[in-house]
Amino acid sequence: MPNRMTDRYNVTQKYLMTRGQAINFPYQPFTQFVKGKNDVYGVVIDIPMSSDVLTTMVCFINGAANIYFNNGGEYTGAAQKYRNLVQASHALVANAANLLPKCEKTKKYDLPKGRTNKIFLLTKSGVYTTEIKAGIIPEEEQELRSFYVLYQRVLSEIRTCQLKDDADRRKAAK
Repeated sequence: MPNRMTDRYNVTQKYLMTRGQAINFPYQPFTQFVKGKNDVYGVVIDIPMSSDVLTTMVCFINGAANIYFNNGGEYTGAAQKYRNLVQASHALVANAANLLPKCEKTKKYDLPKGRTNKIFLLTKSGVYTTEIKAGIIPEEEQELRSFYVLYQRVLSEIRTCQLKDDADRRKAAK
């Protein structure tokens, strides 16, 4: 039966631990970027891909970008090899401050239900959250629209990196 809005995703313990570590990652490694208490240094976004696949994208102000899957799979470390990914990830986090006024402070990190994307912004003063519901983002929600475009760019760069890595692996195997 297709996923209903109330259905939850099946997740592994590894996924929950990694996601929790990302959301609670301290700001200290990024002190050269983080001056004010509301400067965003990290972005964690839960992105439903299908009725049974949930990904969590984690980006930091230094350009690091990783993706984790609810089945325990992951794609990490690409920012060390691919400059375009670093630029896209940095741009997302650097622009996340524009979304902060639309967010609320939280200590609850529930997984999304249905097709809703959950966004967590990490600041010195705590974690802020908002969400993007499936469908069209309203015209007047300019901050959400801009943020959505930026994180789609990061996802696209991650996919490009994965394809390059796969091609490199195939070449090396020959």
